Amino acid sequence: MTNEQKAKITELRTAGFGYANIANALGLTKNQVVSYCHRNGLTGEKSNQPDKPVVLFCKNCGKPITRTPGRKQVKFCSDECCQSWWNAHPEAVTRRSTAIYSFTCAHCGQPFTAYGNRHRKYCSHACYIADCFGGAAHE
Repeated sequence: MTNEQKAKITELRTAGFGYANIANALGLTKNQVVSYCHRNGLTGEKSNQPDKPVVLFCKNCGKPITRTPGRKQVKFCSDECCQSWWNAHPEAVTRRSTAIYSFTCAHCGQPFTAYGNRHRKYCSHACYIADCFGGAAHE
């Protein structure tokens, strides 16, 4: 590796470029660039990538959330808060239109739709119980 390449690596790395981009620009292997950067203390955060916003408070109850560095970003303080928020905001759920299936109930004959389950037979638990164990449902 020449002195010009070393200087260029330092310049590009401090500008925020990644190892692979520097290697491609200088005609070196990525491992050569990584080794040089590690030996010379040029390992840092990439500055060209936008930072993700840090959620500081629970979306449901507003309690402060302590974020552990290196772990994924959390939006809720607990599973209970997560579940209650999603139950209160069904419009925020992104559903695929290809996962909505239309059926006719095997017990009562009413048409119904199911999301994500293409093998449904009954429109409700009551119809399932009535069909399997006898009795009336929806009457």
